[in-house]
Amino acid sequence: MIAYKTKGTCAREIDFEVEGNTVTGVKFVGGCMGNTQGVAKLVEGMDINEVINRLEGIQCGVKGTSCPDQLSKALKAYLENK
Repeated sequence: MIAYKTKGTCAREIDFEVEGNTVTGVKFVGGCMGNTQGVAKLVEGMDINEVINRLEGIQCGVKGTSCPDQLSKALKAYLENK
């Protein structure tokens, strides 16, 4: 699992796995449990670029980001560093 420290959300960290270009596992540490578990289950098995495109820019209230948006940032950082 790759760990990503979030910024501006209730979730403190996102742990994820990628095989090839497919997201194979996601776990949020903290945050709204039902919502973060739902997002994690929905993106498992998806192409990493599709996940980024769908989740990037989603906002939670006035925070300027959200747990899904932070997942897109984590995946983008992964792609940039691989």
